[in-house]
Amino acid sequence: MAIVVFGSINIDLVTYSHTLPRPGETLHGERYAINLGGKGCNQAAAVARLGGDVQLVGRIGYDDFGRTATTLLKSNSVPTKHVTTDPKANTGLATIGVDVNGQNSITVIGGANMAVDTDDIQDNHELFSRAELLLLQMEIPLKPAMMAADLVRQGGGKVIFDPAPAPKGGLTKDILERIDIITPNETETEILTGIYPTNYEQATKAAKVLLDQGVQSVIIKLGAKGCCYFTLGEKVVSIEPYKVETIDTVAAGDCFNGGLAYGLSQGMEMVEAIQFAAACGALSTTRAGASSSAPTFDQVKQLMKDDR
Repeated sequence: MAIVVFGSINIDLVTYSHTLPRPGETLHGERYAINLGGKGCNQAAAVARLGGDVQLVGRIGYDDFGRTATTLLKSNSVPTKHVTTDPKANTGLATIGVDVNGQNSITVIGGANMAVDTDDIQDNHELFSRAELLLLQMEIPLKPAMMAADLVRQGGGKVIFDPAPAPKGGLTKDILERIDIITPNETETEILTGIYPTNYEQATKAAKVLLDQGVQSVIIKLGAKGCCYFTLGEKVVSIEPYKVETIDTVAAGDCFNGGLAYGLSQGMEMVEAIQFAAACGALSTTRAGASSSAPTFDQVKQLMKDDR
C-alpha cells in the first residue's frame, strides 16, 4: 500500500540544557545538534525506517540547509523525487530547546514550506490520485493540503491528519469532513474542541465533538497515559502506554503517525496499528533528535513483545 506524506521539511537546530529558559532568561546549554526535521519529513522518515513504501512531497530552499536536508533525506531512505527546490525561499528551520526531562520548546520558521501551493498539487496529481494513505500536518498551507486530501479520497485512499501546530481558531467542519483519521495530542485537542483531556472520560467528550463535525476516526494521544481511539458507532478503545526511559520527546507524535500509516499499509486492523504506532512513538523518546529518533521495525516488535 503506497503511503504519501505531504508536509514540511526542516533543518532542526537543537539545544540541550538542564531547564528551558524563561522569558528574558539566558542559560548555559550543554550541547547542540543539527538534524533533519519538519513534521512531514519526520513522518516520512518514520515510515521509511520501518521499511514502508513512502513518497515525500514538499519544498526546500536553494541554500546550504536545503542541500543538507536532501543529503539527510537520502540517508534516511526517503526518496527526494517529489521534493522541490524553491529558488525564492529559505529552507524551513526549527530551533528546539530540550530540558533534562526530555520536554521541549520549539520555534518553527516555515520558509519554503509556507510557499507550497497549487503547483505542488498539479506537479504531483498522479501521485496523490493513486495514494492509498496520505499523511498531512499543519506546517504547510492548508489549502493545498486539503486539495491533496480530496485527490486521495477521490481515488479511494484515506487521509491521516496530525493537527499540529493546531490553529488558534480550531478547524472548520468543511476541513474536518475531509479527514478520515485525526490524531491530536492533549493541547491540540483543547484548541480544536475546548476540552483538555486529562482522562479517558474527557477524551471521549472531546472526540464526540470532532466526530460530530465529520471526522471518521479520532485518536487522542495522552502522552504518558497512552491514547484513545474513537470512531462512529463504536465504543472507546484505550491503548496503554509502553514503559520506556524518555530522554527527548521531539518527533514522538510524528513517529506515532508514521507507525500508524505503516501498520495500516501492512493490513493491520486499526487497534493493532494503533498499538504498533504507540510503540513507535514511545521508542522515539528514548533517543535524541527528530527524524533520527525513528525506530526500526525489529526494534518496535521487540518493545511490543517485552512490554506486553
